[in-house]
Amino acid sequence: MTKLTETQTIILSAGAQRPENIALPLPKGLAGAAAKMAVSKMIEHGWLQEVDANLRRNEPLWRETGDGHGTTLVVTDAGLLAIGIEPVVVKTVVAIRKHAAEMPAPSLPAAIQPKLRTGTKQATLISMLRAPDGATIEEIMTATGWQSHTVRGAMAGALKKKLGLEVSSEKDDARGRVYRLPAA
Repeated sequence: MTKLTETQTIILSAGAQRPENIALPLPKGLAGAAAKMAVSKMIEHGWLQEVDANLRRNEPLWRETGDGHGTTLVVTDAGLLAIGIEPVVVKTVVAIRKHAAEMPAPSLPAAIQPKLRTGTKQATLISMLRAPDGATIEEIMTATGWQSHTVRGAMAGALKKKLGLEVSSEKDDARGRVYRLPAA
C-alpha cells in the first residue's frame, strides 16, 4: 500500500464514502495554499482528478473556470486503491444505494402507542395538563407529591420524549407559568 500523509488519507477516505467519490469538501482547517498544494500532489499521483462540476446537482466547486462553470475533485480508482479499497466494491455500493433510493419505501406498521395506566401519577399529570386551564408546577407538585425537578423531568422525559406529547407553556400574570397539553 502507498505511503500517504494523514491529510491525504482523510481526503481520500471521505471521498470514497460520498456519492460519485467527490472529494470535496476538504477537511476543516485545510484551506488556501496548503489545500492547493495537497490537492496538486494528489492529482500528480493520480489519486484525485479534476472534473467538470455538475452545478444542477449542486456539486461542490474546487475552482471556477469562468462562464458559470467550475471543476470539482473526484477520487480516482488509483486513489481508492491507495487507501486499500477495491474500486469495484465502491461502484457496487453506489449501485445498491441508487437502487435503494429508487425503490418505494417499505410500509412499516404504525408505531405502537404506549398504553396509559389510570390512577398513576403520570396519568394525573396528563389529565391536569389537558384541563382547559392547564397546570402550574406548584399545582402538579401538590397533586402528585413530587418535587419541582421531578415534575419538570416527567414533562420533558416521559411526556415529550417517550410519549411524544407536545407540552406548551405560557406566562400567566395571576398564576405564573402554566403548562398545557393539547386535548386528546
